[in-house]
Amino acid sequence: MKKFIKYLFLVFVVIFILFVSFNFIGYLYAVISPKIDIKSANAFYLYDKDENLILQGNYDRDWISLEDMNPLVIDATISVEDKNFYNHNGFDFSRIFKALLVDIIHGKIVQGASTITQQYAKNLFLDFEKSWERKWKEMWLTFRLEAHYSKDEILEGYLNSINYGHGIYGIGKAAKYYFNKDVKDLNLAEVSILVGIPNSPSNYSPIDNYELAKERQEVVLNRMVDNGYITKDEKANAVNFKLTVYGKMENYDLSSLLYYQDAVMEELMEIDSIPKSYFETGGLKIYTALDIDSQRSLEKGNEANIINDEIQSAKIMMNSNNGAIIGLIGGVNYGNSQFNRATNSLRQPGSTVKPFLYYKALENGFTASSLFESSPVTFNFENGNTYTPKNSGNIYGNKDITMAVAIAYSDNIYAVKTHLFLGDGHLLNVLKKVGFTTDMADTPSLPLGSYEVKMTELASAYATLANLGKKVKPHFIEKVFDIDGNLLYEFHEEEDYVLDSSLVFIINELLTGSYDSSLIDYTYPTCYGIISYLTNKYALKSGSTDTDAWVVGFNKDVVLVSWAGYDDNSSISTNVVTSNKKAWAIAMESYLKNKESNWYSIPEDVVGVLVNPINGKIATNSSKNKKILYYLKDTEPTLYDE
Repeated sequence: MKKFIKYLFLVFVVIFILFVSFNFIGYLYAVISPKIDIKSANAFYLYDKDENLILQGNYDRDWISLEDMNPLVIDATISVEDKNFYNHNGFDFSRIFKALLVDIIHGKIVQGASTITQQYAKNLFLDFEKSWERKWKEMWLTFRLEAHYSKDEILEGYLNSINYGHGIYGIGKAAKYYFNKDVKDLNLAEVSILVGIPNSPSNYSPIDNYELAKERQEVVLNRMVDNGYITKDEKANAVNFKLTVYGKMENYDLSSLLYYQDAVMEELMEIDSIPKSYFETGGLKIYTALDIDSQRSLEKGNEANIINDEIQSAKIMMNSNNGAIIGLIGGVNYGNSQFNRATNSLRQPGSTVKPFLYYKALENGFTASSLFESSPVTFNFENGNTYTPKNSGNIYGNKDITMAVAIAYSDNIYAVKTHLFLGDGHLLNVLKKVGFTTDMADTPSLPLGSYEVKMTELASAYATLANLGKKVKPHFIEKVFDIDGNLLYEFHEEEDYVLDSSLVFIINELLTGSYDSSLIDYTYPTCYGIISYLTNKYALKSGSTDTDAWVVGFNKDVVLVSWAGYDDNSSISTNVVTSNKKAWAIAMESYLKNKESNWYSIPEDVVGVLVNPINGKIATNSSKNKKILYYLKDTEPTLYDE
């Protein structure tokens, strides 16, 4: 037993020596390191397409000094976030050991131990990656802050940079937004509400979750009582005080902008011409493609996607002429999940890839009137394998249908027959041309979207159709300047025509059939259910898998991609598919309201013919279904509908 105690004592001594050495080295490193200007380090300013300032991080003109704050803000913050703030060197080791012990007892992380200095160090980074490398940087930055700044200066920086929800950073803006007051004029009830928010901005916003905010307020007030800053009577008065929540900003209140901001920062990190030193020591002015009208429209549309608590959705609106992403939503609620599904998620695109198959078919002699039978079928291959595709809802025409009908109904049998008829490599080749980069196997199911792609790839691929064959590069950032106005980066568009414009025109016109009543026959076009929402002409394609619901559509100037599904790849219901179509329509129509919606002129080598789109023959007076379909000259139908 004595040997064991001696062993434990030696272990403790070694750990203590290592601990002291680590702190000494860390502090020494911090002292000799350059002093960071906390009012400009990693300051960033995001501007929209009209050069209006939309978002800004770290320092801005609303910086509030501690002297101009109600002292209760300081007392409440220290009480609930870091009661030993003025007595440690950036790391509260007694708190760390206590939290570690509690976590071990519970078998999971239930307590955190970050100090105010550590949290402030984390806020001083432009990037949002979560890695061990970043953790080390945060640790050294904590030492540097403590070595070069007083506690009051650190606390002041922290209060001016933390997240108070709804895209609000800093106590000054938070006071204005939630209560329409200056910080110095806040009362105890208002202070305790605000100070409670940063722990979980989405949960403790008094606008979104008033009851939870009040529960958190009581936690803050109890800590203030425990630390001797207020009395129990003052706490009771604050709890019972009737709050008037203002909830307005001078400019914008779009929580989804934080998804756009994250996407901008991801792109920023990939620009080699911007020295990495700017991310730690200097400020950046970032001019983006953001269109606030687009972002508002996407939020309106996104509301239609929220049919239960678990569903997620994402949207991208792109200027099809140059690839500029003018609006983006990466999820239902940024506060609950910062994962940006619009830029980082890989999902199966389903039938949204079929237009590229039919483009290739037109290139190989097909027309809008080309026929294949829509009926259940099993394909047998030389290697002994079989493949049995199925239509959605097991709906088949059991007769020959045209390409126009196949697109309108998203007929899987027609698509697979076309793919196999063309042969290996044709569809894969055109998918690579329009910008899909993920690995795809050239299998019979390729035209049904049985592989994973990024939403940005799908948006840029459809922009190639909207551009009549010109490929674009999706991007968020137009220009970047340093804080002194020196140009560091500017996006330059490249002209790259990868598809034939006349054939693309024909495909775009065929895609208008997805909501056209003239194509109603043995079933309905896939997007016919949203026709009452549509006032403009669109090329429109839906697609769904067991786990993903998609709608992609465009006019001459704008592409909109809308996705809905579950993060855990649970199967989706028809309600998810239906709500996503509605969401697309609401978002697109909202954006184009009071704007001119442009369409295409007919190419010289293309002719329009009034046909019966069901059988592809020239329409007559007795034809039940009639629609103008487009053909390359000399390929138009010659037979008349009987």
